[in-house]
Amino acid sequence: MEKRWLYQTLPPINEINELGKQLNINSYLTAILLQRGINDFETAKKFFRPSLDQLHDPFLMQDMEAAVNRIKSAIDNSERILVYGDYDVDGVT
Repeated sequence: MEKRWLYQTLPPINEINELGKQLNINSYLTAILLQRGINDFETAKKFFRPSLDQLHDPFLMQDMEAAVNRIKSAIDNSERILVYGDYDVDGVT
């Protein structure tokens, strides 16, 4: 099956300019936000700075409980723990 890209049309330039000015961000990022339904300051604020109750439960991640148990075990046994993360902080690691 061949996959096809679907491109969304750009939001009206006045909406891009208005929201971009409120958020102090460039027009490209503003257009993406508008295309995703983030069309006012408060919604954008919640998107960029969510409160803890808006974050997903980390235990929905596969094997999170096993990871937590392993960390607890390492702490209990005075083992060293290495935390690894890549430099670009994209959340993939």
